[in-house]
Amino acid sequence: MFKINRFLLHIATIFETQIVDSFKKLLIEKFVIATMKKIIVIGSGFSSLSAACFLAKYGYDVTVLEKNDTLGGRARKFEVDGFMFDMGPSWYWMPDVFEKFFAAFGKKVSDYYELKRLEPSYNVVFSEDEHVHIPSNLNQLKQLFESYEKGAGQQLQAFLDDAAYKYKVGITDLVYKPSLSITEFMSPKLLLDIMRLNTFKSFAEHAREYIKNPKLLQLLEFPVLFLGATPQNTPALYSLMNYADMQLGTWYPLGGMHKIVEGMVNLAKTLGVKFETNAAVFGVIKDGNKVTGVKANDKIYECDAVVAGADYHHIDKQVLSKNHSNYSDKYWDKRVMAPSSVLYYLGVNKKIKKLTHHTLFFDTDFKQHAKEIYDTKEWPSNPLFYVCTPSVTDVSVAPQNNENIFLLMPVATGLTDDTEATREKYFDMMMTRLEKYCGEKIREHIIVKKSYAQSNFINDYNSFKGNAYGLANTLMQTAILKPSLKNKHLNNFYYTGQLTSPGPGVPPAIISGEVVSNLILAEI
Repeated sequence: MFKINRFLLHIATIFETQIVDSFKKLLIEKFVIATMKKIIVIGSGFSSLSAACFLAKYGYDVTVLEKNDTLGGRARKFEVDGFMFDMGPSWYWMPDVFEKFFAAFGKKVSDYYELKRLEPSYNVVFSEDEHVHIPSNLNQLKQLFESYEKGAGQQLQAFLDDAAYKYKVGITDLVYKPSLSITEFMSPKLLLDIMRLNTFKSFAEHAREYIKNPKLLQLLEFPVLFLGATPQNTPALYSLMNYADMQLGTWYPLGGMHKIVEGMVNLAKTLGVKFETNAAVFGVIKDGNKVTGVKANDKIYECDAVVAGADYHHIDKQVLSKNHSNYSDKYWDKRVMAPSSVLYYLGVNKKIKKLTHHTLFFDTDFKQHAKEIYDTKEWPSNPLFYVCTPSVTDVSVAPQNNENIFLLMPVATGLTDDTEATREKYFDMMMTRLEKYCGEKIREHIIVKKSYAQSNFINDYNSFKGNAYGLANTLMQTAILKPSLKNKHLNNFYYTGQLTSPGPGVPPAIISGEVVSNLILAEI
């Protein structure tokens, strides 16, 4: 009877746009809440929070265990002397994914935080004398492209029309599949769609079919360089990121990115989710091929299923025994990782006139830095970097007439010599270029400074090789070729997050949590 009831709710969930709310409510009240099963969610990042909310909605008794003392995973915040710093994600793209998430619970984004579309979307520094504001208005953006290359405005529109199709298919159909079997993608329509997605063509090749100017190509390629892999090794499918950037826009939640975390946590609590911090998971209790409990600190949490939203490799190799690990050390060593990062959080006791909310420094060799991240895996010789200044948009994140600055330099994973001396070397390198661009002194006005790099990612998040973004978006690490959402040996142990489907980034993480919750709904 329980399985039948779960099946009915699963059908209601799949076809939720076709099932009236009252019927869904009846299913939940009559068939689920009376038979609540306990789910433990490990970690409190976006994928974990998403999974927790959906599982609670479906009637499970959900407890989230977080190893750190605050919630949010890599999207934590810290506050000091009137400055509020987001520690991780700083770009708000794909607003439709956030709207869809909250709408699944009868809520709106505006119930939890206020969004502001950025104008300009971001600023790109090509040299000391050349920088470009990327307008949020598409017609203005096309004019900008046209000013660099004759015909590029029309070509950009064609490129974005193609990217819009990829976005529609990718975000509507592909990313909501659990990617457990090739048969999920075997419908004639989906196979035709996949063929049209240029899956087997590289992003670099695809972009050059439309645009020739090297600076415009850098604008198109930066999302995949900073968040995935080299453009030469990234499938053309990921031009959908350009559609998200240039068509859907770059946004900012007032109060900081952590407002998203706060909104999801508040939603989860209204659904009955319980949270425990300082609860590092170090093992599980098993009965045959099922997990019956999770060990965290000196306590055992009984459960009927587990969702691991913490670092996949850590769970696979450290928390689970060798007999229950999904993948070998050889498998993990062959994974191509997206970059790690060296970060600096700065509080400055004056305003800086020339900075915008997002500023990308592309004033050095793009290809050389990419090579040092992905091929030679060494500390960069002359890095590209990124500056986020949310206080330009939001007065709440810094004291009056002060500036909140976040510096990010992408680097290879697995680097050694992550010392204070190394961090200071790159800090000085970036600040020299930043001050030269701004035309004013900044270093002597810094009153708050904190660095964060690979050893911190490993210590705080058990991050595999100190990665910041997960797996690179290569063809051989797409869909069913990503680490599985399910454990192969324990039939009630699941995974979610940036190292599994659908991949890295805040919106994909939120989707991952929904996908795994629907899988559990059908099976547990």
